[in-house]
Amino acid sequence: MDHERRIQTVCAEHFGLTPSSITLVKRLMGGMSNYTYVIDVDGEQYTYRIPGKNAGHFVDRKEEAFHLPLAESLGISNDTVKLDIETGEKIGRYIEGTPMSEGDPLKHLKAVAALLKQVHHATLTTPIDYAPFARLTRYEALVRAYDHTHSDRYHAIKTTLLERHADFAADSTTFTHGDAQPSNFVITDQGLKLVDWEFTGNNDPYYDIAQFGNMNFDHARALLPVYLEREPDAHEHNRLHLWRAFQCLQWHNVALYKAFIGLSEELGIDFEKVAGIYLDKADAMIASLK
Repeated sequence: MDHERRIQTVCAEHFGLTPSSITLVKRLMGGMSNYTYVIDVDGEQYTYRIPGKNAGHFVDRKEEAFHLPLAESLGISNDTVKLDIETGEKIGRYIEGTPMSEGDPLKHLKAVAALLKQVHHATLTTPIDYAPFARLTRYEALVRAYDHTHSDRYHAIKTTLLERHADFAADSTTFTHGDAQPSNFVITDQGLKLVDWEFTGNNDPYYDIAQFGNMNFDHARALLPVYLEREPDAHEHNRLHLWRAFQCLQWHNVALYKAFIGLSEELGIDFEKVAGIYLDKADAMIASLK
């Protein structure tokens, strides 16, 4: 069943309408894991997320279901209408606006910093940790199952991260978004919004700041002093770069896995090349440490 028919079938049942009352308006771009569409349901607009192939290896939908009400309580995200924890498909209310990735993120640093502080300083509690290194181990196991051997360069970067873990892991963690890249910030008439809370959990707030540099790490470098309201010292500079190196190793494994399960051919994206780009970026982060 193609995506349009799938969406029409599920939404018709959920909203008690005929499939012809549901139409696809457009697909929203951004990220490597999901297909997200804007849909019209009898004159009302919603978003509909269909996870990509085997996306459940990277996201625990029960954890997402726990975190969504917490995130929505902040008033900075769209409301969830339906989440199927078995399939990962999600219907949400559509927020009219423009993804920050379609413009210049550097023009919105104060708003981004204020919104991230609202998340990080919120009195929201979760028993669920993002657990970065345990997560990385799981991702590595996924590609090793396809007889992949990580390169010496990969191991050298990971060794540096492990050796310097105390240098960049926060003494205490906070509630974090976990995927705060520009494509998940939406510029609206009601202010800046933050969507897609799939990777939420307790983590170092610098993780979110580093993730803002997903398109261009200069964005994260520019965001840090705005977030801190002063220039970062060498330790803070390194903390940001080490987290980004970690993220690049993480997405290196995700890209390799997507290549191994045939998504390069299905989507027309060379995921092995993408994996190599992420490894190069991780290397550059290590080289830029002070």
